[in-house]
Amino acid sequence: MSRVKRRLAAILCADAVQYSRLMEADEDGTFDRLRGYREAIGGLVAARDGRIVNTWGDAVIVEFGSVTEAVRAAVEIQTELAGRNHALPQSERMAFRIGINLGDVLVEDGDIYGEGVNIAARLQQIAEPGGIVISSPVYEQVHARLALGFDALDAQNVKNISEPVLSYRVRINGANAENDGGAQAGPSVQPDADNRQDPPSATEAAREKDDAGRPVAALFHGVWDWYCRQPGRVRFAVGWIAFFFAINVFTGLGSIWFHWPSLPFLAMLWMGVKTGKRL
Repeated sequence: MSRVKRRLAAILCADAVQYSRLMEADEDGTFDRLRGYREAIGGLVAARDGRIVNTWGDAVIVEFGSVTEAVRAAVEIQTELAGRNHALPQSERMAFRIGINLGDVLVEDGDIYGEGVNIAARLQQIAEPGGIVISSPVYEQVHARLALGFDALDAQNVKNISEPVLSYRVRINGANAENDGGAQAGPSVQPDADNRQDPPSATEAAREKDDAGRPVAALFHGVWDWYCRQPGRVRFAVGWIAFFFAINVFTGLGSIWFHWPSLPFLAMLWMGVKTGKRL
């Protein structure tokens, strides 16, 4: 019998909206769409170093070691599924609600239990279709790191938890006001909204102006920005490829050999870029 362990984790809970109605209208088609959406979710989760713990019915439970990666994955999931739904008739669209919590979990045989999971499931229930709701511990970790907006919600009562849980709605294409100290009220982005880019910060705008007359510097900054937006395994692969290339350059380019030891990392890079859309 395996021993039950405890650890701190970011838990993402996703659940399909009106799944029973969709199954009643078209059982085979709905199941095929659910399977395809799960595959898309699985790829995006893996790109952010997450682990799918369980898929109960139409729900998905995911564990992340990084709360920032959990929120990024949630945004990418909702963006990807919104794009797929946009191509379908209204009656066939399958939206997901997502809740994210950071808390202590019990781990046994690869499954997770406890208060941390219960809170994530409760937050998922109050999210809008195509939306994301996060707990206060998650908000404290990510609100200053990610180019997202956050709307403070009323405290939520969770079964078997004495204190109400503070939560925030994520506005995927929103940005926090500089003087609000945190969450800012405003309209949430609907699932079918275009995936618009956030306006550049003052620092980025100044850098772009400086780079206007320096094409080499502009190229370097563009490559560096792309590199920083990638998940860990893509950065890992790029680092090793660059290492082998540098060794090849320093030892002389009379013989080009760096691509041979780089092949497994090129495959890792291709898979990482293919399966995940970066923020």
